[in-house]
Amino acid sequence: MSDTREQGFVIVVGLGPGDKNLITPEASAALAAATDLVGYATYVARVPERPGPTRHISDNREEIDRARHALTLAASGRRVVVVSSGDPGVFAMAAAVFEAIDEGDPAWRALDIRVLPGISAMLSAAARVGAPLGHDFCAINLSDNLKPWGLVEKRLALAAEADFVITLYNPVSKARPWQLGRAFEILRTVRAPETPVIFATAVSDARERIDTVPLGKAVAERADMRTLVIVGSSRTRTIAREGKPPFVYTPRKTPAEPSP
Repeated sequence: MSDTREQGFVIVVGLGPGDKNLITPEASAALAAATDLVGYATYVARVPERPGPTRHISDNREEIDRARHALTLAASGRRVVVVSSGDPGVFAMAAAVFEAIDEGDPAWRALDIRVLPGISAMLSAAARVGAPLGHDFCAINLSDNLKPWGLVEKRLALAAEADFVITLYNPVSKARPWQLGRAFEILRTVRAPETPVIFATAVSDARERIDTVPLGKAVAERADMRTLVIVGSSRTRTIAREGKPPFVYTPRKTPAEPSP
């Protein structure tokens, strides 16, 4: 007897930085088709209520269990949307879903699995101030929940030496109030005190606050759990504007290094 169950799927979507207008039409269509929504409670709450979908919420540190649950639901024929903020492939749930597939039930590999891009926090923050990511940049997650802090420090030092613009995700939390300050200490050994530092908090929602300060005056206390920090390279520039915040940009052209 053939299996007549409806084919299930898992779609991992990003809801952008906060404003509903920054959710892509593709993500909205996936949400409209879902029978089940899976995600961290704060993110699932951003999806408007409608009759039909079952909401499966969990704690922020339960990513792999959340992914396994989504895959199990899809294997039973459910249309599952896993919800992240920003872009789901940037320090978010897409990687957790594939980790669960890699280590889990071999049957999960045959499921319909899709990842839909979203607007990441670093792109939305950069757009607010100008174009600080206009040249080479990198993103470093300051959380040491899933990697040792020593590795974070090594990556910070090498990225600073390579003169990347550096975007810092998860700069502080209640359990990690000191790490951003330590990151600034490392960066100050390489970067000039006047290097622009952008603190972008709650970008695109009513609590949005964006400040640009020189690295020499940057303090960790300015950041909270909803803050993203962008540290300029040696080439990053500010354009002063009377009565308005400065524009910040990194020129696309970098002069050639002098020959030895």
